[in-house]
Amino acid sequence: MSEEEKKQSSSLCDMDSIIKSGSVTAEGTSGSIHCLSIIGQIEGHYILPEGQKATKYEHLIPLLVAIEESEDIDGLLIVLNTMGGDVEAGLALAEMIASMKKPTVSLVLGGGHSIGVPLATSAKRSFIVPSATMTIHPVRINGLVIGVPQTFHYFDEMQKRIISFICKHSSASPDKIRELMMRPDELATDVGSIIDGDEAVRYGIIDSVGGLSDALSALKEMKNS
Repeated sequence: MSEEEKKQSSSLCDMDSIIKSGSVTAEGTSGSIHCLSIIGQIEGHYILPEGQKATKYEHLIPLLVAIEESEDIDGLLIVLNTMGGDVEAGLALAEMIASMKKPTVSLVLGGGHSIGVPLATSAKRSFIVPSATMTIHPVRINGLVIGVPQTFHYFDEMQKRIISFICKHSSASPDKIRELMMRPDELATDVGSIIDGDEAVRYGIIDSVGGLSDALSALKEMKNS
Protein backbone atom coordinates (compact mmCIF):
# COMPACT_ATOMS: atom_id res chain seq x y z
CA MET A 1 0.00 0.00 0.00
CA SER A 2 1.37 3.39 -0.99
CA GLU A 3 1.75 6.30 1.44
CA GLU A 4 -1.16 8.09 -0.24
CA GLU A 5 -3.39 5.02 0.08
CA LYS A 6 -2.47 4.71 3.77
CA LYS A 7 -3.48 8.34 4.36
CA GLN A 8 -6.80 7.81 2.59
CA SER A 9 -7.47 4.64 4.58
CA SER A 10 -6.65 6.43 7.84
CA SER A 11 -8.95 9.31 6.88
CA LEU A 12 -11.81 6.89 6.14
CA CYS A 13 -11.29 5.14 9.49
CA ASP A 14 -11.38 8.53 11.28
CA MET A 15 -14.61 9.47 9.50
CA ASP A 16 -16.17 6.10 10.39
CA SER A 17 -15.21 6.61 14.05
CA ILE A 18 -16.74 10.11 14.06
CA ILE A 19 -20.00 8.83 12.54
CA LYS A 20 -20.33 5.84 14.89
CA SER A 21 -19.19 7.24 18.22
CA GLY A 22 -18.56 10.98 17.76
CA SER A 23 -14.87 10.50 18.49
CA VAL A 24 -11.53 10.78 16.76
CA THR A 25 -7.85 10.46 17.67
CA ALA A 26 -5.76 13.50 16.75
CA GLU A 27 -2.03 13.07 16.21
CA GLY A 28 0.25 16.01 16.97
CA THR A 29 3.90 16.78 17.58
CA SER A 30 3.33 16.66 21.35
CA GLY A 31 1.38 13.41 21.39
CA SER A 32 -1.90 11.74 20.53
CA ILE A 33 -5.21 13.02 21.96
CA HIS A 34 -8.54 11.25 21.66
CA CYS A 35 -11.52 13.62 21.31
CA LEU A 36 -14.84 12.20 22.53
CA SER A 37 -18.08 14.15 22.07
CA ILE A 38 -21.12 13.69 24.31
CA ILE A 39 -24.04 15.39 22.56
CA GLY A 40 -27.84 15.43 22.58
CA GLN A 41 -29.44 13.08 25.09
CA ILE A 42 -27.55 10.30 26.82
CA GLU A 43 -29.37 7.14 25.82
CA GLY A 44 -29.47 4.48 28.52
CA HIS A 45 -31.85 1.60 29.12
CA TYR A 46 -34.43 2.80 26.59
CA ILE A 47 -33.96 3.66 22.91
CA LEU A 48 -34.87 7.25 22.08
CA PRO A 49 -37.27 8.04 19.22
CA GLU A 50 -35.85 8.63 15.75
CA GLY A 51 -34.89 12.19 14.96
CA GLN A 52 -33.27 12.85 18.36
CA LYS A 53 -29.54 13.31 18.74
CA ALA A 54 -28.28 10.71 21.20
CA THR A 55 -25.08 9.48 22.80
CA LYS A 56 -25.31 5.73 23.44
CA TYR A 57 -23.57 4.80 26.65
CA GLU A 58 -23.07 1.17 25.57
CA HIS A 59 -20.85 2.51 22.76
CA LEU A 60 -18.80 4.75 25.04
CA ILE A 61 -18.05 2.23 27.79
CA PRO A 62 -15.89 -0.09 25.64
CA LEU A 63 -14.40 2.94 23.91
CA LEU A 64 -13.25 4.37 27.26
CA VAL A 65 -11.69 1.01 28.14
CA ALA A 66 -9.85 0.98 24.81
CA ILE A 67 -8.59 4.55 25.32
CA GLU A 68 -7.31 3.75 28.82
CA GLU A 69 -5.48 0.64 27.61
CA SER A 70 -4.06 2.11 24.39
CA GLU A 71 -0.35 2.92 24.46
CA ASP A 72 -0.82 5.20 21.45
CA ILE A 73 -3.21 7.64 23.17
CA ASP A 74 -1.74 10.19 25.60
CA GLY A 75 -4.90 11.93 26.78
CA LEU A 76 -8.67 12.26 26.47
CA LEU A 77 -10.65 15.40 25.63
CA ILE A 78 -14.38 15.14 26.40
CA VAL A 79 -16.48 17.74 24.57
CA LEU A 80 -19.95 18.19 26.06
CA ASN A 81 -23.05 19.70 24.54
CA THR A 82 -25.77 17.62 26.17
CA MET A 83 -29.26 18.19 27.54
CA GLY A 84 -28.84 15.27 29.95
CA GLY A 85 -30.67 11.98 29.69
CA ASP A 86 -30.57 8.63 31.48
CA VAL A 87 -29.28 9.30 35.01
CA GLU A 88 -27.78 5.87 35.69
CA ALA A 89 -26.10 5.70 32.27
CA GLY A 90 -24.67 9.22 32.63
CA LEU A 91 -23.39 8.53 36.14
CA ALA A 92 -21.84 5.24 34.97
CA LEU A 93 -19.93 7.10 32.24
CA ALA A 94 -18.86 9.78 34.72
CA GLU A 95 -17.52 7.16 37.13
CA MET A 96 -15.54 5.49 34.34
CA ILE A 97 -13.97 8.77 33.22
CA ALA A 98 -13.15 9.73 36.81
CA SER A 99 -11.38 6.39 37.38
CA MET A 100 -9.09 6.72 34.34
CA LYS A 101 -5.37 7.18 34.97
CA LYS A 102 -4.70 8.94 31.68
CA PRO A 103 -4.96 12.76 31.51
CA THR A 104 -8.59 13.78 30.99
CA VAL A 105 -10.02 17.23 30.29
CA SER A 106 -13.67 18.19 29.73
CA LEU A 107 -14.93 21.15 27.73
CA VAL A 108 -18.55 22.30 27.96
CA LEU A 109 -19.80 23.88 24.73
CA GLY A 110 -23.39 25.04 24.43
CA GLY A 111 -24.76 23.10 27.37
CA GLY A 112 -23.87 20.58 30.05
CA HIS A 113 -27.30 20.09 31.54
CA SER A 114 -28.70 17.72 34.17
CA ILE A 115 -26.57 14.54 34.29
CA GLY A 116 -24.13 16.43 32.06
CA VAL A 117 -22.96 18.26 35.20
CA PRO A 118 -21.26 15.23 36.82
CA LEU A 119 -19.93 14.25 33.39
CA ALA A 120 -18.27 17.66 33.10
CA THR A 121 -16.71 17.35 36.57
CA SER A 122 -15.52 13.76 36.02
CA ALA A 123 -12.38 14.82 34.13
CA LYS A 124 -9.22 15.79 35.96
CA ARG A 125 -9.56 19.34 34.58
CA SER A 126 -12.75 21.01 33.38
CA PHE A 127 -13.40 24.03 31.17
CA ILE A 128 -16.52 25.83 30.03
CA VAL A 129 -16.94 28.51 27.36
CA PRO A 130 -18.50 31.78 28.63
CA SER A 131 -21.72 31.35 26.61
CA ALA A 132 -22.40 27.77 27.74
CA THR A 133 -25.04 26.98 30.35
CA MET A 134 -25.62 24.20 32.88
CA THR A 135 -29.00 23.20 34.32
CA ILE A 136 -28.96 21.81 37.86
CA HIS A 137 -32.20 20.26 39.13
CA PRO A 138 -33.41 17.36 41.29
CA VAL A 139 -33.75 13.83 39.92
CA ARG A 140 -37.20 13.46 38.36
CA ILE A 141 -39.37 11.03 36.40
CA ASN A 142 -42.29 11.23 33.98
CA GLY A 143 -45.23 8.81 33.85
CA LEU A 144 -46.83 6.37 36.28
CA VAL A 145 -45.17 5.82 39.66
CA ILE A 146 -46.05 2.71 41.71
CA GLY A 147 -44.95 2.46 45.33
CA VAL A 148 -44.54 6.18 45.92
CA PRO A 149 -42.54 6.17 49.22
CA GLN A 150 -40.08 3.59 47.86
CA THR A 151 -39.70 5.49 44.58
CA PHE A 152 -39.02 8.80 46.34
CA HIS A 153 -36.50 7.08 48.60
CA TYR A 154 -34.71 5.71 45.52
CA PHE A 155 -34.68 9.16 43.90
CA ASP A 156 -33.40 10.76 47.09
CA GLU A 157 -30.54 8.25 47.33
CA MET A 158 -29.68 8.75 43.64
CA GLN A 159 -29.68 12.51 44.15
CA LYS A 160 -27.30 12.15 47.11
CA ARG A 161 -24.95 10.08 44.94
CA ILE A 162 -24.99 12.71 42.21
CA ILE A 163 -24.29 15.55 44.66
CA SER A 164 -21.52 13.51 46.29
CA PHE A 165 -19.92 12.80 42.91
CA ILE A 166 -20.02 16.45 41.78
CA CYS A 167 -18.52 17.68 45.04
CA LYS A 168 -15.84 14.95 45.12
CA HIS A 169 -14.64 15.88 41.64
CA SER A 170 -14.92 19.67 41.90
CA SER A 171 -14.53 22.36 44.53
CA ALA A 172 -18.29 22.96 44.87
CA SER A 173 -19.88 22.48 48.28
CA PRO A 174 -22.87 20.14 48.87
CA ASP A 175 -24.86 23.05 50.32
CA LYS A 176 -24.35 25.15 47.18
CA ILE A 177 -25.34 22.29 44.85
CA ARG A 178 -28.50 21.60 46.89
CA GLU A 179 -29.33 25.32 46.89
CA LEU A 180 -28.98 25.47 43.09
CA MET A 181 -31.06 22.29 42.72
CA MET A 182 -33.96 23.57 44.79
CA ARG A 183 -34.32 27.17 43.60
CA PRO A 184 -38.03 27.76 42.94
CA ASP A 185 -37.82 30.99 40.94
CA GLU A 186 -35.64 30.27 37.87
CA LEU A 187 -37.33 27.49 35.89
CA ALA A 188 -40.90 28.09 34.72
CA THR A 189 -42.27 24.58 35.35
CA ASP A 190 -39.66 23.10 37.69
CA VAL A 191 -37.26 23.84 40.52
CA GLY A 192 -33.57 24.25 39.83
CA SER A 193 -31.07 26.66 38.30
CA ILE A 194 -29.55 27.55 34.95
CA ILE A 195 -26.04 28.92 35.35
CA ASP A 196 -23.60 30.27 32.76
CA GLY A 197 -19.88 29.65 32.39
CA ASP A 198 -18.69 32.33 34.81
CA GLU A 199 -21.18 31.21 37.47
CA ALA A 200 -20.17 27.56 37.07
CA VAL A 201 -16.57 28.54 37.82
CA ARG A 202 -17.55 30.89 40.65
CA TYR A 203 -19.55 28.14 42.36
CA GLY A 204 -16.60 25.75 42.03
CA ILE A 205 -18.36 23.28 39.72
CA ILE A 206 -16.02 23.87 36.76
CA ASP A 207 -12.30 24.69 37.08
CA SER A 208 -11.91 27.41 34.46
CA VAL A 209 -13.61 29.44 31.76
CA GLY A 210 -11.87 28.63 28.49
CA GLY A 211 -12.10 27.17 25.03
CA LEU A 212 -10.52 24.49 22.89
CA SER A 213 -6.96 25.84 23.00
CA ASP A 214 -7.10 26.07 26.81
CA ALA A 215 -8.38 22.48 27.11
CA LEU A 216 -5.68 21.16 24.76
CA SER A 217 -2.97 23.11 26.60
CA ALA A 218 -4.12 21.62 29.90
CA LEU A 219 -3.94 18.11 28.44
CA LYS A 220 -0.40 18.70 27.20
CA GLU A 221 0.66 20.08 30.59
CA MET A 222 -0.80 17.05 32.37
CA LYS A 223 0.94 14.70 29.94
CA ASN A 224 4.30 16.36 30.51
CA SER A 225 4.02 16.71 34.30
